[in-house]
Order: sequence, then structure tokens, then C-alpha cells
Amino acid sequence: MAQAFFGGIHPNDHKAATNKKPTETLPPPAQVVIPMSLHIGAPCTPCVAVGDHVRVGQPVGEASAFVSAPVHASVSGTVKAVEPRIHFSGVPVMSVVIENDFNDTPYDRTPPRDPDHLTAEQICEIVKNAGIVGMGGATFPTHVKISSGLGKVDTVIVNASECEAYITSDHRFLLEHPDDVIGGMKVLARLFGVDRVHIAIEDNKANAAEMLKLKIESERAPVVVDILRTRYPQGAEKQLCQSITGRQVPPGALPAAIGCAVFNVFTTAAIYRALYYGEPVTHRIVTVSGSGVVEPKNFYCPIGTPIQDLLDACGGVKKSTFKIIVGGPMMGHAQHDMAAPVGKGTNGVLAFCENEERNIPEPACIRCGKCVSVCPMHLQPVFLYQYEQAGMLAELEQNNILDCIECGSCAYICPGRLHLVQAFRAGKQRINNAKAAAKAAAEKAAKKEQEAAAAKKEGKA
Repeated sequence: MAQAFFGGIHPNDHKAATNKKPTETLPPPAQVVIPMSLHIGAPCTPCVAVGDHVRVGQPVGEASAFVSAPVHASVSGTVKAVEPRIHFSGVPVMSVVIENDFNDTPYDRTPPRDPDHLTAEQICEIVKNAGIVGMGGATFPTHVKISSGLGKVDTVIVNASECEAYITSDHRFLLEHPDDVIGGMKVLARLFGVDRVHIAIEDNKANAAEMLKLKIESERAPVVVDILRTRYPQGAEKQLCQSITGRQVPPGALPAAIGCAVFNVFTTAAIYRALYYGEPVTHRIVTVSGSGVVEPKNFYCPIGTPIQDLLDACGGVKKSTFKIIVGGPMMGHAQHDMAAPVGKGTNGVLAFCENEERNIPEPACIRCGKCVSVCPMHLQPVFLYQYEQAGMLAELEQNNILDCIECGSCAYICPGRLHLVQAFRAGKQRINNAKAAAKAAAEKAAKKEQEAAAAKKEGKA
């Protein structure tokens, strides 16, 4: 039975522009830019050089740590550059630039001989080599989530909530590729040893829910469909765990702490495709929508495709467009360069016209407390904002700013138009920077002490 989580908001979902439009295949881009950071964790190390010919699915970046995931060529062609290029995060990132030969020559990959009888360790290795990450936007390496949850998880949840406005890529994928999703859920059930997997869908996707129910019944799949009330941020994994199980993730903890593991729809299907077809992650579906887009659409496109190509395929943007965002309107990142590429977690590209501009010259808190009432993490945004503005890092940490999921509910409801999420992102970064500096200083002091002790020992000798 669905439970309620604290807070949340009910914005207009604006999904009608694309939720009934079948996914189109984007015209092949002339060039793709594959960043070495398409995931949370250590960046990959490029494993190709300028002049190399690569094929679709060939590794072009090797994982450099456990919390990392390899990246693969999404088109076949010639490597034209291995250099920093603009990233959708707004900063340059080391990237492999591939000039498309338009042949889509596949890389030789052989799927496992008996995927139904693989061990958990073997599945984790396949998932890692396929470069699978959380493709709902978080991009945490999936093999790490699986391995850290083995033996701890009793509830597996596939996240099809898609609570962000405008975005319909998950919805369309469910309607168009249900067999891959159900196949992935069967793998997850076997992997974690559970008798059923929950798939959570908001009630504004009733056609997808009904279609899945029929498929599940005909296949007798170990899956149950949970239809949830449309509410933002229903798709945040901690809130989703509470909605499905009634359990709350403690501050500073992850869903595994309460026996849950959450996987996105695309991620789930990617696990199935990797195990049964040997396919790595090279493509995804992206919703292109918003008031500034001439003709909103859903596109199946190679990872590394420039954002500009997606916009052009929709007829471009209107002259009055003032902002373009990668991701959803609540948690996405505004873009200043349309050469930035599509990533593994890019579920949408949105453009907005000037009549939707809501910023004001001098935002000011009126101490109404609305931000406190909608924060799904039980935080107090009004005070966190004041602490961040004053540079009070200790107070920020004491008041659990690191638990902020940056959902934007507080900024949405704020009548004073404060830039709350921007401030919280900056505050968290400052805390992390301070911790890193303190760690470096401690290591330097320890090394100096060791050197002094060694010198003293040599002097006595």
C-alpha cells in the first residue's frame, strides 16, 4: 500500500506535449563528444588515441576506480581529438571526440553463454563493463549499488515515477520497450533473491501501468506495479522508498540502510540488454520540450550528441527563448553552450520563453516558512540559506545541508524568489572543499612528522 512522504509540491506536469508522441530516431550527428565523466565518481581514463578507428560499443574510456564506469563509442568513426570539451555541467571535461563515418559498425561483443545462471559477482562485472549507471539523472555506477546491497536488500524498486515536469522519456520507453524492462526486473529479482520487484509509476501514466500489468500477468513475472499519486519529488529514491515501504532513510544514509535498492527504468533495461545481448550503454531517449521549442519530441540518440542537434531536429527554438536546461525544470542545469553533449543521465533538454521568466532583481526572504513546509527531507531552507550567505559552514553541516536532494521544491514555493538551490549547491561544495583541504593538511602534517621521526632516527644511528 502506497505511503505518503513529507512535503512536496504539485506543479503542472506539462507532459501533454510529448507523452503521446512515439520516440523518433535522431538523424545521425556528424560528430559525438564522449566525456570521461558520465557518472558520479572517478573520471575514466581515455584508452584510444587521435587517428584510431572505433566501432559502436567499443570502450573509449576505462574505469579508473571502483566507483567509476567505463564509457563506449556511440558511433563508428575516427577519433579526432582527446581533449577537454564543454560538459553539460558547464565546465570542460576530458573527452573523446569521434567523427561519425555513418556506418554504425558494431564492436565485437559476445553475450554470456548462460545468462540465467550467472553468479552475483559475474553480473556485477558485466554491468560494470557495460558502463551502466543510474540513468534517471543521478548516474551513480550501478555495479557499486548492486554489490553494496547484496545480502542487505529485501525490497527492490524500479523507478518509473518520472516526477519532473515536461520529461516523458521513461513513459515512452515503458510503452515501447516493456520486454526489456520486465526482463531487467527478472534479473534484479534473481540477483537480490526477492520474490517480487516493485515498479513505481505515478497515476498520470495510467496507460503504461495497465500495459505493464497485462505483460506481467501473461509472463507470470515476479513484478508488482505500484501506482502512486502524482506528486513532486515522488521519484527521489528516498521518498520513493517511503512511498512503497513506509520506511524512512535515516539522515546521511542510503536506501540500503533500510533494505531497499532503487533502479531507474533505463538502467533496469540496460542490465537486461548487457546480460542477454552483450550491449553497453551507448544510446538513450531524450525528451526535447518546453515553451521555447518549436515542435517538442522524444528522440533516441547516441550519447555524446550535441544539444544543438536535438534542438535543430525539433525546428529550433523560438526567438524569445531565454533559457535552455539539460534535465528537468526543477533539478536540471542551465546551459551556456549548445555544443555540450548528451550524457547517460540526460533525460531531457528544455527551452523556455521569456514570458516564463520569474526572476526578480532583488530576491528577499519574507519569513513565511513555506519552504519548510514543502522540504521532503525535513530541512529548514530559510535558515540554511542564511547560513550559506554568511559563510557559516559549521552551522550548515550541523543542520544537515548534505541531506538536501536539491529537488527545488523550496525555490518553487518561495514568494521571495530566493535562489535557494543555487545557494545549497554552493554551500555543499564549500563544505566538501573544506573537508578536502583539512584532509590534505592532515596528510601533509603526518608526512612531515614521519620525515622528522626518520631524520631523528638516522641522526641517532
